Amino acid sequence: MAITSALVLYAVLWFMTFLVVLPIRLKTQGDVGEIVHGTHAGAPHEPQLKKRALITTAVAFVLWAIIAYVIISGTLTVRDIDWFGRMAPRG
Repeated sequence: MAITSALVLYAVLWFMTFLVVLPIRLKTQGDVGEIVHGTHAGAPHEPQLKKRALITTAVAFVLWAIIAYVIISGTLTVRDIDWFGRMAPRG
């Protein structure tokens, strides 16, 4: 795996993880009962973005390390997931 591929893989994992982490334990302004004028009741009361970004970074790194190990070690290759037999046999 090249450095560029590793960085792209980490970036994709980071953003996917961030979108999963964002709604966890989210308290909206409507839940708290303190709706700021001009905002939606579903807007977050305290977004805690720094905390969520740190959690995302840690989880994404663990996922990246596992996936990078599988790719680099050759444990799973493209030929292993060729369910329809469309790849040429190894020569």
